[in-house]
Amino acid sequence: MPTAIKPSRPFSNTLLDKYRQQGDTPADAAIAAVVEASGPMGLRSLMQWLGDTGDFSTDNQHPAIQTFFAEYGALPDWAEPDRMKRGMAFFKKYAQQIGLTLGFFSLPYSYLGAHGAQVLWLTERIKNDTARRLQETGEWVFAVNNAKEWPFNAQVTNPNGATAIRRTQKIRLIHAGARWFSLHSNRWNMDWGYPVNQEDMAGTSLSFSYIVLQGLRKAKVTMTEQEEEDYLHHINVVGYLNGVAEELIPTNMREAYNLGTAIARRQFAPSEAGVGLTRSLLNAIATAASSSQFTPNGPAQSATPARQGTIGPETIRNLAAGEMRFFMGDEYADWLGIPNVPVEKRLAGLLNRLPIFQRQLLSL
Repeated sequence: MPTAIKPSRPFSNTLLDKYRQQGDTPADAAIAAVVEASGPMGLRSLMQWLGDTGDFSTDNQHPAIQTFFAEYGALPDWAEPDRMKRGMAFFKKYAQQIGLTLGFFSLPYSYLGAHGAQVLWLTERIKNDTARRLQETGEWVFAVNNAKEWPFNAQVTNPNGATAIRRTQKIRLIHAGARWFSLHSNRWNMDWGYPVNQEDMAGTSLSFSYIVLQGLRKAKVTMTEQEEEDYLHHINVVGYLNGVAEELIPTNMREAYNLGTAIARRQFAPSEAGVGLTRSLLNAIATAASSSQFTPNGPAQSATPARQGTIGPETIRNLAAGEMRFFMGDEYADWLGIPNVPVEKRLAGLLNRLPIFQRQLLSL
């Protein structure tokens, strides 16, 4: 029996224009308090702590940061723990394929937002330290998809609270810090919208939920409608904790499609930032995978670069480019300057089984 068509809210230009000029008021207020007390150097010190994925104690932080963690770490009223658990079980079931989809589809897809990508480009961390940034993102992704790290689990592993929530609160403040630095860089163009604005935040959240599910469909992963909706719901909760306005959180897959389509129509375009970020991503994948000395049949037994049968970085880069074109299509790939590698693109369906891609992108 066909599934009934789900209702969907409209995501008009008027609505999205409004949110394009909005940041994240609670997180921005906490950052402003730190700057007022200690100046930009105080903010840099805070950013170092926010990037520390092993320290979740706020004891030594500014009172505004302590208050932020205390007041904005609760699940929304609409969160359904059972659905979240099913969403996380889905992630665990398809972790390998989701890791690949995140690296080859979700990340470059997010770079298509020509204006939003300017934050990553101007702050330079993603292009200058891409591998480290991807590792941090991967650590967060696996944490928020681990049921043991949430407050509805009796054995939360971190003594300072639910690790998944605290990690997400840290990322929310990192975004607010990037917003502050962008606004005070003398390089930000307000025609791009507010830096790390709500429209871009909503689009990023979709890249971890709806776009992942679209990628799995393209990779011919068999999923039920319930699995898709539960995974979307779980990531929606994560997005809420990350500061996304509830009006921009899709309640079902149809709404996710409509919101994603509206954002893409408004924001996707070729840009220097998108090309540069994608180039950095391809280079990081090639360098990391080749340094691991993987061969098509598994990990090499020797770390000698010249070992016969080892796949070189240029080949890996081309294979990664082919996989991205497989997921994104040629038009979007051209906008991001992804090399046109027709042979490697035809191999995309086979690459999911190559250890070099399993290991590299499972670490995202």
